[in-house]
Amino acid sequence: MTDLAQRMMMDASLSRTEQAALAIGRLAEQAPHGARLGTKKELQEQCGVAKGTFNEALRILQSRGVITVRSGPGGGLFAASPTPIARLGNSILSLDAAEGDVADAVRIRDALDPLLIEDALDHSSAVDIARMRTALDVMQQSADAGDATGFVRANWELHAAIARVSPNAILKSIYLSLLDLIESHTVSVEPVGDRPLSEYIADRQQLHADLVDALDHRDRDRALRLIHEHNTTQQEVQS
Repeated sequence: MTDLAQRMMMDASLSRTEQAALAIGRLAEQAPHGARLGTKKELQEQCGVAKGTFNEALRILQSRGVITVRSGPGGGLFAASPTPIARLGNSILSLDAAEGDVADAVRIRDALDPLLIEDALDHSSAVDIARMRTALDVMQQSADAGDATGFVRANWELHAAIARVSPNAILKSIYLSLLDLIESHTVSVEPVGDRPLSEYIADRQQLHADLVDALDHRDRDRALRLIHEHNTTQQEVQS
C-alpha cells in the first residue's frame, strides 16, 4: 500500500475526493516550495481513485493554492507555497461531518451571506449576473424534474457565483470552502414536516430569482431583505 493510500485510510469519514485532496495536500505541504510531487497518473494510482475523483481533488487543491499543475515533458504536480487563506481552506475541508461540522458550516455560511450580497450589489457585472441566471435555470430544470438534490446543488452553485464577485479574498475563500464542506456531505434531500417538498422548492426558486433580480437592479434594500428571508426560512432544505 502506498503512503498516499495509507493517509487516505486515516480519513475514512471523508469522501474519496476529500481524502485524495487531503493526502496530496499534506504531501505538498511537507515538500519544499516548487518540488515535483509526481505525474498526475502516478499520484492518481497511488491514491487509488478514479480519474474524475482525482481531477476534482486537483481542482480543490489548485483553487486553494496548494499545488500547481504543469503539462509537457517534466510536468506533473508541484508543491506551491500555501497562503494563510489556502491553509484555512484546507482546515475547513478536513472537518468531520460526524461531529456536527456541517450544521456549524451552514450557520457560518448564513452569517456571511449578507456581506457577500453587499459586495455583489457593489461589484457584480453583466457577466456575473448572467452566471447567476444560468444557475437559476439549472435550479428550475431540477425542480421541474423533481430532482431535489440537483436543485440544492444548483442552488449552491448560484451562491458560489455570488461569492466569486466579492473582491474580499478572505471572505470569498472561507465561504467557498464552507460550500465545499456542505456539498461533500450531502447525500439526499428529504422533506421535513407535512409541507410537500415540491412546494417548498418552488418557493425557494422564486426567492432566489427575486434575489438575482434585486442584485441586477442594484436594489439594496430588497436584496438584503431577501437574503434575511432566505436564511430565516430554510428549514426543510439547506439551500
